[in-house]
Amino acid sequence: MVSPARQVAFDVLQQVHQGGYASDLLLRRTAQLDSRDAGLASEIVFGCLRYQAQLDDLIARRVPRAPDLEIRIALRMGIYQLRYLDRIPPHAAVGESVELVKRAHKASAAGLVNAILRKTDRKPIAWPNRATELSMPGWILERWDRQFGRETTNKIATTFLQPAETNIASTGRIQDIGAQSIVPFLDLHPGQTFLDLCAAPGNKTSQAIEYGIRAVACDIHLNRLKQMRNLACSLVVLDGTLPLPFRAKFDRILVDAPCSGTGTLGRNPEIRWRLRASDLIDLHAKQVALLRQALEHLCSGGRLVYSTCSLEKEENEDVIEDCGGVWQTTQRLPGFQPGDGFFIAVYSP
Repeated sequence: MVSPARQVAFDVLQQVHQGGYASDLLLRRTAQLDSRDAGLASEIVFGCLRYQAQLDDLIARRVPRAPDLEIRIALRMGIYQLRYLDRIPPHAAVGESVELVKRAHKASAAGLVNAILRKTDRKPIAWPNRATELSMPGWILERWDRQFGRETTNKIATTFLQPAETNIASTGRIQDIGAQSIVPFLDLHPGQTFLDLCAAPGNKTSQAIEYGIRAVACDIHLNRLKQMRNLACSLVVLDGTLPLPFRAKFDRILVDAPCSGTGTLGRNPEIRWRLRASDLIDLHAKQVALLRQALEHLCSGGRLVYSTCSLEKEENEDVIEDCGGVWQTTQRLPGFQPGDGFFIAVYSP
Protein backbone atom coordinates (compact mmCIF):
# COMPACT_ATOMS: atom_id res chain seq x y z
CA MET A 1 0.00 0.00 0.00
CA VAL A 2 1.04 3.61 -0.62
CA SER A 3 -0.50 6.38 1.45
CA PRO A 4 -2.43 9.10 -0.42
CA ALA A 5 0.10 11.67 0.83
CA ARG A 6 3.11 9.91 -0.66
CA GLN A 7 1.35 9.08 -3.92
CA VAL A 8 0.36 12.72 -4.37
CA ALA A 9 3.89 13.89 -3.50
CA PHE A 10 5.38 11.46 -6.03
CA ASP A 11 2.99 12.59 -8.78
CA VAL A 12 3.46 16.29 -8.03
CA LEU A 13 7.27 16.05 -8.05
CA GLN A 14 7.12 14.47 -11.50
CA GLN A 15 4.86 17.27 -12.72
CA VAL A 16 7.18 19.89 -11.25
CA HIS A 17 10.02 18.33 -13.22
CA GLN A 18 7.89 18.83 -16.34
CA GLY A 19 7.49 22.56 -15.60
CA GLY A 20 4.60 22.77 -13.14
CA TYR A 21 4.65 24.77 -9.91
CA ALA A 22 4.48 22.88 -6.65
CA SER A 23 2.09 25.25 -4.86
CA ASP A 24 -0.50 25.19 -7.65
CA LEU A 25 -0.26 21.44 -8.13
CA LEU A 26 -0.55 20.70 -4.43
CA LEU A 27 -3.56 22.99 -4.07
CA ARG A 28 -5.42 20.94 -6.64
CA ARG A 29 -4.15 17.47 -5.72
CA THR A 30 -4.62 17.74 -1.94
CA ALA A 31 -8.11 19.28 -2.03
CA GLN A 32 -9.74 15.91 -1.30
CA LEU A 33 -7.17 14.70 1.26
CA ASP A 34 -7.56 15.03 5.01
CA SER A 35 -5.41 17.67 6.66
CA ARG A 36 -2.73 15.25 7.86
CA ASP A 37 -2.20 13.69 4.43
CA ALA A 38 -2.29 17.09 2.75
CA GLY A 39 0.30 18.40 5.19
CA LEU A 40 2.61 15.41 4.68
CA ALA A 41 2.35 15.63 0.90
CA SER A 42 3.28 19.33 1.00
CA GLU A 43 6.15 18.70 3.44
CA ILE A 44 7.64 15.98 1.24
CA VAL A 45 7.29 17.96 -2.00
CA PHE A 46 8.75 21.22 -0.71
CA GLY A 47 11.42 19.42 1.33
CA CYS A 48 12.62 17.42 -1.66
CA LEU A 49 12.80 20.57 -3.78
CA ARG A 50 14.61 22.63 -1.12
CA TYR A 51 17.18 19.94 -0.33
CA GLN A 52 17.44 18.53 -3.84
CA ALA A 53 21.19 19.07 -4.21
CA GLN A 54 21.92 17.32 -0.91
CA LEU A 55 19.55 14.46 -1.73
CA ASP A 56 21.08 13.95 -5.17
CA ASP A 57 24.56 13.95 -3.69
CA LEU A 58 23.56 11.18 -1.27
CA ILE A 59 22.04 9.21 -4.14
CA ALA A 60 25.17 9.65 -6.26
CA ARG A 61 27.30 8.15 -3.46
CA ARG A 62 25.34 4.91 -3.77
CA VAL A 63 24.40 4.77 -7.46
CA PRO A 64 27.18 4.83 -10.08
CA ARG A 65 25.06 6.61 -12.72
CA ALA A 66 22.03 8.87 -12.45
CA PRO A 67 18.85 6.75 -12.18
CA ASP A 68 15.67 7.34 -14.17
CA LEU A 69 13.46 10.21 -13.02
CA GLU A 70 10.86 8.05 -11.25
CA ILE A 71 13.55 6.18 -9.32
CA ARG A 72 15.35 9.40 -8.48
CA ILE A 73 12.17 11.00 -7.15
CA ALA A 74 11.33 7.93 -5.03
CA LEU A 75 14.85 7.98 -3.59
CA ARG A 76 14.70 11.70 -2.87
CA MET A 77 11.39 11.22 -1.07
CA GLY A 78 12.65 8.31 0.99
CA ILE A 79 15.95 9.93 1.95
CA TYR A 80 14.24 13.20 2.82
CA GLN A 81 11.82 11.46 5.17
CA LEU A 82 14.56 9.39 6.80
CA ARG A 83 17.06 12.23 7.27
CA TYR A 84 14.99 15.37 7.71
CA LEU A 85 11.57 14.45 9.10
CA ASP A 86 10.77 13.42 12.65
CA ARG A 87 7.97 11.01 13.52
CA ILE A 88 8.10 9.20 10.18
CA PRO A 89 8.43 5.43 10.77
CA PRO A 90 11.45 4.22 8.78
CA HIS A 91 9.54 1.19 7.50
CA ALA A 92 6.91 3.51 5.98
CA ALA A 93 9.49 5.75 4.27
CA VAL A 94 11.38 2.74 2.89
CA GLY A 95 8.49 0.44 2.05
CA GLU A 96 6.31 3.02 0.35
CA SER A 97 9.22 4.41 -1.69
CA VAL A 98 9.87 0.89 -2.98
CA GLU A 99 6.18 0.47 -3.80
CA LEU A 100 6.13 3.80 -5.67
CA VAL A 101 8.96 2.54 -7.89
CA LYS A 102 7.01 -0.62 -8.62
CA ARG A 103 3.87 1.34 -9.46
CA ALA A 104 5.94 3.45 -11.86
CA HIS A 105 6.81 0.24 -13.76
CA LYS A 106 10.40 0.31 -12.50
CA ALA A 107 10.17 -2.91 -10.47
CA SER A 108 13.67 -3.95 -11.49
CA ALA A 109 15.01 -1.06 -9.38
CA ALA A 110 12.99 -1.95 -6.26
CA GLY A 111 15.86 -3.86 -4.70
CA LEU A 112 18.29 -1.00 -5.30
CA VAL A 113 15.90 1.55 -3.76
CA ASN A 114 15.32 -0.70 -0.76
CA ALA A 115 19.05 -1.21 -0.20
CA ILE A 116 19.93 2.49 -0.47
CA LEU A 117 17.18 3.62 1.87
CA ARG A 118 17.97 0.97 4.48
CA LYS A 119 21.52 2.33 4.66
CA THR A 120 20.31 5.94 5.04
CA ASP A 121 20.87 7.49 8.46
CA ARG A 122 21.13 10.92 10.11
CA LYS A 123 24.88 11.02 10.61
CA PRO A 124 26.56 14.36 9.76
CA ILE A 125 27.67 14.63 6.14
CA ALA A 126 30.77 16.33 4.74
CA TRP A 127 29.24 17.90 1.64
CA PRO A 128 31.51 18.13 -1.41
CA ASN A 129 31.01 21.87 -1.93
CA ARG A 130 29.12 24.95 -0.77
CA ALA A 131 26.47 24.68 -3.50
CA THR A 132 25.51 21.21 -2.29
CA GLU A 133 25.54 22.23 1.37
CA LEU A 134 23.25 25.21 0.67
CA SER A 135 21.32 23.26 -1.99
CA MET A 136 21.62 26.13 -4.48
CA PRO A 137 23.02 26.30 -8.02
CA GLY A 138 26.59 27.50 -7.88
CA TRP A 139 26.05 30.24 -10.46
CA ILE A 140 23.37 31.88 -8.31
CA LEU A 141 25.60 31.79 -5.23
CA GLU A 142 28.44 33.37 -7.20
CA ARG A 143 26.32 36.28 -8.42
CA TRP A 144 24.86 36.85 -4.94
CA ASP A 145 28.38 36.82 -3.49
CA ARG A 146 29.29 39.65 -5.85
CA GLN A 147 26.12 41.59 -5.11
CA PHE A 148 25.63 41.05 -1.36
CA GLY A 149 28.85 39.49 -0.05
CA ARG A 150 29.47 35.88 0.95
CA GLU A 151 28.16 36.14 4.51
CA THR A 152 24.86 37.70 3.45
CA THR A 153 24.50 35.17 0.62
CA ASN A 154 24.97 32.29 3.06
CA LYS A 155 22.25 33.67 5.31
CA ILE A 156 19.82 34.15 2.40
CA ALA A 157 20.44 30.64 1.08
CA THR A 158 20.15 29.09 4.54
CA THR A 159 16.85 30.90 5.05
CA PHE A 160 15.60 29.40 1.79
CA LEU A 161 16.13 25.90 3.22
CA GLN A 162 13.39 26.58 5.76
CA PRO A 163 9.62 26.52 5.13
CA ALA A 164 8.16 29.91 4.21
CA GLU A 165 5.75 31.44 6.68
CA THR A 166 2.05 31.81 5.87
CA ASN A 167 0.66 35.30 6.45
CA ILE A 168 -2.89 36.65 6.19
CA ALA A 169 -3.39 40.21 4.93
CA SER A 170 -6.02 42.63 6.24
CA THR A 171 -8.06 41.72 3.14
CA GLY A 172 -8.37 38.15 4.41
CA ARG A 173 -6.16 36.82 1.60
CA ILE A 174 -3.06 34.73 2.10
CA GLN A 175 -0.24 37.13 1.28
CA ASP A 176 3.44 37.15 2.22
CA ILE A 177 4.35 39.84 4.73
CA GLY A 178 6.96 41.23 2.34
CA ALA A 179 4.36 41.50 -0.41
CA GLN A 180 2.06 43.34 2.00
CA SER A 181 4.76 46.00 2.49
CA ILE A 182 4.63 47.26 -1.12
CA VAL A 183 1.24 49.01 -1.39
CA PRO A 184 1.96 51.46 1.50
CA PHE A 185 4.79 52.92 -0.62
CA LEU A 186 2.11 54.25 -3.00
CA ASP A 187 0.83 56.68 -0.32
CA LEU A 188 -2.77 56.16 -1.41
CA HIS A 189 -5.63 58.52 -0.51
CA PRO A 190 -9.41 58.28 -1.05
CA GLY A 191 -10.61 59.33 -4.48
CA GLN A 192 -7.27 58.93 -6.25
CA THR A 193 -7.07 57.07 -9.57
CA PHE A 194 -4.93 53.95 -9.37
CA LEU A 195 -3.53 51.73 -12.11
CA ASP A 196 -2.26 48.24 -11.26
CA LEU A 197 -0.52 47.21 -14.45
CA CYS A 198 0.31 43.57 -13.57
CA ALA A 199 -2.52 42.93 -11.15
CA ALA A 200 -3.44 39.23 -11.13
CA PRO A 201 -4.17 37.40 -8.90
CA GLY A 202 -5.21 40.63 -7.17
CA ASN A 203 -3.65 40.61 -3.72
CA LYS A 204 -2.12 44.06 -4.03
CA THR A 205 -5.13 45.49 -5.87
CA SER A 206 -7.36 44.23 -3.07
CA GLN A 207 -5.07 45.84 -0.53
CA ALA A 208 -5.08 49.16 -2.43
CA ILE A 209 -8.89 49.25 -2.71
CA GLU A 210 -9.10 49.45 1.08
CA TYR A 211 -7.78 53.03 0.79
CA GLY A 212 -10.88 54.15 -1.13
CA ILE A 213 -9.19 54.68 -4.47
CA ARG A 214 -10.66 54.20 -7.97
CA ALA A 215 -8.76 51.25 -9.37
CA VAL A 216 -8.07 49.88 -12.84
CA ALA A 217 -6.49 46.42 -12.71
CA CYS A 218 -4.76 45.00 -15.77
CA ASP A 219 -3.13 41.73 -16.71
CA ILE A 220 -2.16 39.89 -19.87
CA HIS A 221 -3.81 36.64 -18.72
CA LEU A 222 -7.60 36.64 -18.89
CA ASN A 223 -7.98 33.48 -16.80
CA ARG A 224 -5.97 35.02 -13.97
CA LEU A 225 -7.78 38.35 -14.22
CA LYS A 226 -11.11 36.54 -13.84
CA GLN A 227 -10.05 35.64 -10.29
CA MET A 228 -10.46 39.35 -9.49
CA ARG A 229 -14.01 39.81 -10.78
CA ASN A 230 -15.40 40.22 -7.26
CA LEU A 231 -13.15 43.20 -6.50
CA ALA A 232 -14.45 46.77 -6.75
CA CYS A 233 -12.32 47.78 -9.72
CA SER A 234 -12.29 47.90 -13.51
CA LEU A 235 -10.58 44.93 -15.17
CA VAL A 236 -8.66 45.26 -18.43
CA VAL A 237 -6.86 42.51 -20.36
CA LEU A 238 -3.79 43.95 -22.04
CA ASP A 239 -0.10 43.51 -22.72
CA GLY A 240 1.53 46.16 -20.56
CA THR A 241 4.70 46.18 -22.66
CA LEU A 242 2.71 47.80 -25.51
CA PRO A 243 1.16 51.30 -25.61
CA LEU A 244 -1.66 51.43 -23.06
CA PRO A 245 -5.25 52.14 -24.16
CA PHE A 246 -5.88 54.92 -21.62
CA ARG A 247 -6.38 58.59 -22.44
CA ALA A 248 -6.33 59.70 -18.83
CA LYS A 249 -3.33 59.65 -16.56
CA PHE A 250 -3.29 58.16 -13.08
CA ASP A 251 -2.45 59.55 -9.64
CA ARG A 252 -0.87 56.30 -8.54
CA ILE A 253 0.57 53.40 -10.55
CA LEU A 254 1.90 50.05 -9.40
CA VAL A 255 4.13 47.95 -11.64
CA ASP A 256 4.58 44.72 -9.73
CA ALA A 257 6.50 43.22 -12.60
CA PRO A 258 6.74 39.56 -13.64
CA CYS A 259 10.19 38.43 -12.56
CA SER A 260 12.47 35.50 -11.83
CA GLY A 261 11.10 35.16 -8.30
CA THR A 262 14.49 34.56 -6.70
CA GLY A 263 13.28 36.34 -3.58
CA THR A 264 10.70 33.57 -3.09
CA LEU A 265 12.89 30.44 -3.22
CA GLY A 266 11.69 29.38 0.22
CA ARG A 267 8.11 29.45 -1.06
CA ASN A 268 8.84 28.34 -4.65
CA PRO A 269 11.98 26.21 -4.33
CA GLU A 270 11.69 24.72 -7.83
CA ILE A 271 12.65 28.10 -9.33
CA ARG A 272 16.28 27.64 -8.32
CA TRP A 273 16.58 24.48 -10.43
CA ARG A 274 14.98 25.84 -13.62
CA LEU A 275 16.18 29.47 -13.78
CA ARG A 276 18.98 30.26 -16.24
CA ALA A 277 21.16 33.37 -16.45
CA SER A 278 19.84 34.00 -19.96
CA ASP A 279 16.30 34.28 -18.53
CA LEU A 280 17.32 37.48 -16.74
CA ILE A 281 18.08 39.17 -20.05
CA ASP A 282 14.59 38.48 -21.38
CA LEU A 283 12.96 39.50 -18.09
CA HIS A 284 14.92 42.76 -17.99
CA ALA A 285 13.68 43.73 -21.46
CA LYS A 286 10.06 43.00 -20.51
CA GLN A 287 10.34 44.90 -17.22
CA VAL A 288 11.82 47.97 -18.88
CA ALA A 289 9.02 47.95 -21.46
CA LEU A 290 6.36 47.68 -18.73
CA LEU A 291 7.86 50.49 -16.70
CA ARG A 292 8.25 52.85 -19.66
CA GLN A 293 4.61 52.38 -20.63
CA ALA A 294 3.49 53.00 -17.05
CA LEU A 295 5.55 56.18 -16.74
CA GLU A 296 3.77 57.60 -19.81
CA HIS A 297 0.49 57.47 -17.86
CA LEU A 298 1.57 58.96 -14.52
CA CYS A 299 0.14 62.34 -13.51
CA SER A 300 2.43 65.21 -12.72
CA GLY A 301 2.91 65.08 -8.98
CA GLY A 302 1.77 61.45 -8.91
CA ARG A 303 3.62 58.43 -7.61
CA LEU A 304 4.70 55.19 -9.27
CA VAL A 305 5.99 52.12 -7.47
CA TYR A 306 8.02 49.49 -9.31
CA SER A 307 8.48 46.21 -7.46
CA THR A 308 9.72 42.67 -7.98
CA CYS A 309 10.14 39.61 -5.81
CA SER A 310 13.59 39.19 -7.33
CA LEU A 311 17.04 39.65 -5.80
CA GLU A 312 18.70 40.17 -9.17
CA LYS A 313 20.26 43.50 -10.13
CA GLU A 314 19.21 43.08 -13.78
CA GLU A 315 15.56 43.06 -12.73
CA ASN A 316 15.83 45.82 -10.17
CA GLU A 317 18.43 48.60 -10.19
CA ASP A 318 19.28 48.10 -13.87
CA VAL A 319 15.61 48.46 -14.88
CA ILE A 320 15.00 51.80 -13.20
CA GLU A 321 18.38 53.03 -14.41
CA ASP A 322 17.36 52.27 -18.01
CA CYS A 323 14.11 54.20 -17.50
CA GLY A 324 15.78 57.30 -16.07
CA GLY A 325 14.61 59.66 -13.34
CA VAL A 326 15.28 59.82 -9.62
CA TRP A 327 14.09 56.84 -7.61
CA GLN A 328 14.01 55.94 -3.95
CA THR A 329 14.75 52.24 -3.48
CA THR A 330 14.22 49.69 -0.74
CA GLN A 331 15.27 46.05 -0.68
CA ARG A 332 14.01 43.29 1.61
CA LEU A 333 16.38 40.34 1.98
CA PRO A 334 15.19 36.96 3.28
CA GLY A 335 16.77 36.21 6.64
CA PHE A 336 17.22 39.92 7.35
CA GLN A 337 13.60 41.08 7.01
CA PRO A 338 10.54 38.89 7.51
CA GLY A 339 9.02 37.17 4.50
CA ASP A 340 10.12 36.87 0.89
CA GLY A 341 12.72 39.04 -0.78
CA PHE A 342 11.49 42.18 -2.58
CA PHE A 343 12.83 45.21 -4.40
CA ILE A 344 10.75 48.41 -4.26
CA ALA A 345 11.48 51.61 -6.18
CA VAL A 346 9.40 54.81 -5.85
CA TYR A 347 9.22 57.55 -8.49
CA SER A 348 7.54 60.91 -7.91
CA PRO A 349 7.95 63.39 -10.80
